[in-house]
Amino acid sequence: MLTLLQVANSTSVSISLPTIGRDLNVPQANLFWLVSAYPLSSGCLLLVFGRLADIYGRKKVFLLGNAFLGAITLGCAFPTKVLTLEVLRGIQGIGSAAVIPASLGILAETFPPSRARSMAFATFSAGAPIGSVFGTAIGGVLTQYTENSWRSNFYLMTGIVFLCFVGGLFFFDKDEPSPELDQRVDWLGALLVTAGLVLIVFVLGQGELAPKQWATPYIIALLIVGVILVVLFVCWQMYLERIQDSPHVIYSVFTPPPLMKISLWKRGNGRFAAMMLVAFLNWCSFLGWTFWTQLYYQDYKNLPPILTVVRFLPMFVSGMLCNLFIGVMAARISLVYLAAIGTLCTAAASLLFALMDTRMTYWAFGFPAATIVVVGADFVYAAGTLFIAKISLPHEQSLAGGLFQTMTQLGTSVGITVTTVVFNRVTSRNGPDVDNIASYRAAQWTSFAFGILGTLLSILFFKGVGVVGHRKPPTDADKTATNSEQEIKA
Repeated sequence: MLTLLQVANSTSVSISLPTIGRDLNVPQANLFWLVSAYPLSSGCLLLVFGRLADIYGRKKVFLLGNAFLGAITLGCAFPTKVLTLEVLRGIQGIGSAAVIPASLGILAETFPPSRARSMAFATFSAGAPIGSVFGTAIGGVLTQYTENSWRSNFYLMTGIVFLCFVGGLFFFDKDEPSPELDQRVDWLGALLVTAGLVLIVFVLGQGELAPKQWATPYIIALLIVGVILVVLFVCWQMYLERIQDSPHVIYSVFTPPPLMKISLWKRGNGRFAAMMLVAFLNWCSFLGWTFWTQLYYQDYKNLPPILTVVRFLPMFVSGMLCNLFIGVMAARISLVYLAAIGTLCTAAASLLFALMDTRMTYWAFGFPAATIVVVGADFVYAAGTLFIAKISLPHEQSLAGGLFQTMTQLGTSVGITVTTVVFNRVTSRNGPDVDNIASYRAAQWTSFAFGILGTLLSILFFKGVGVVGHRKPPTDADKTATNSEQEIKA
């Protein structure tokens, strides 16, 4: 239910964008911030909340995050100004950032390597396609048929958050004390990476909308500052890791454990980093396709929300089938096939819309695209989280899971932002009075490029990895061997 909520929080708003734009008088070029603000803030804060969950308890962070998320989600139903709604959407992502890594850590801790773990992670990942369809379907119905229109979506999401809170309160086990001796948090690192990523994504979104576009002084300045902050973050993490790993380490208030070990990216001969990049690219492609496809149906084809919803329904069926498949086959099919086939399917969906003849029936392009686009989300998410959990130490599970989620959330924000830049550039070049199907095609070509790059990286880096699932529960000897192997990799 949690992953369903996270994705539905984006897609329910996405399907409502034309209505929100008319209600709050927002031009189409600026609508993307209503979707991007949520995954942007969530993605930028996942690292620090992953660290907090590993130290102070995953159940505590999960419950506090849900309480905060519920309050802000309810608040999103009331704004009458678009700026207020955009700010609340950004704040809403903070709650999501707390909940996601805590839940992944709980899963990894609860289910040891076994078929049950494969099924658990497959079920967790099922929330992505199901949430996409659920948010689109319910969002469309509520927007078109309820008195409160798009605001009803936030009332519903508040109720789902409450159910997650109650479920966690009564069904999650009590937190175990963290085995780490040094439980300090690298707040300086958190500030550097959060500020840097926010500035970079902000510039990507505003570059085309600024008075002088990319030549606007504040755009150039913010981009430079954002890049510098991210570079400083990496250097700071490398320094802290070197201090912590020194045999003569002297504990100081100025040298806490790193928020993110840079060596973590080298795990599995660099395949950890490759998996992060593949997840990022797949989500750029997946959400880019989703965002522009629903706008194509509503703004170009002038379909009402409910008819747009119907065209997304194949995603639900294929998503469920994919998750049943990967839950059973993760212990039999190599990671390279799951990742490559998944990203290729996501890319192919964008390719279909980039080449689509608008005079053709929905069954020629729309139906096959909606059927295959979720394969990447299912395969990459489930296989990726299994792989990350497999090569991470027990006290790193929430942090590693949070890092994976950071890449998917940033992929959501960057994918929508970059495709919007391309769409706006083509529209401004052709003029507002010209049939803008070329703009939609350009956005889908961009999504295709993201997906196919993910396919190439999967083939290059995951060959020889083998399977990431498990067929049977581990023996005590297996657990000891696995822990020893993880410690060596660390």
